[in-house]
Amino acid sequence: MTAPESLRVAAPAPHRPSWRAQAPVVAVVSLGGGVGATARYAASLMWPKPPGGFPWTTLWVNIAGCAVIGVFMVIITEVRTAHPLVRPFFGTGVLGGFTTFSTYAVDIQKLIDGGRPGTGLAYLAATPLAALTAVWLAAGTTRRVLKGRQR
Repeated sequence: MTAPESLRVAAPAPHRPSWRAQAPVVAVVSLGGGVGATARYAASLMWPKPPGGFPWTTLWVNIAGCAVIGVFMVIITEVRTAHPLVRPFFGTGVLGGFTTFSTYAVDIQKLIDGGRPGTGLAYLAATPLAALTAVWLAAGTTRRVLKGRQR
């Protein structure tokens, strides 16, 4: 059974933020992404992968970036309120540019194509497991440290 036409309420139109409202967010994400990608590139120059070698730098960059996001999210969601542009700048921009799951996918392909399918599959499984573990450990450690300081 449906309501008569005179009793129906029109659904509100979805609210779309204007471009002007989104421009600062887009700008800080872009700026942060440039900073993060530059840091990742610097890491690849400092610790280059030998031809055919294991992509240790990519693995450790992804683990470190995930650990930092664990600390960051605890601080800005549980400890203090941050400016609305801090999370897009640092969380999405800097850490999104720093961590590199696209390079991780290319590294897996290179390991498999290079005749090391076992290593490629181990890397395929180990990276997300290590990244999630890093977030969990960093967030938990941050909570414990901050709780200890409150006493």
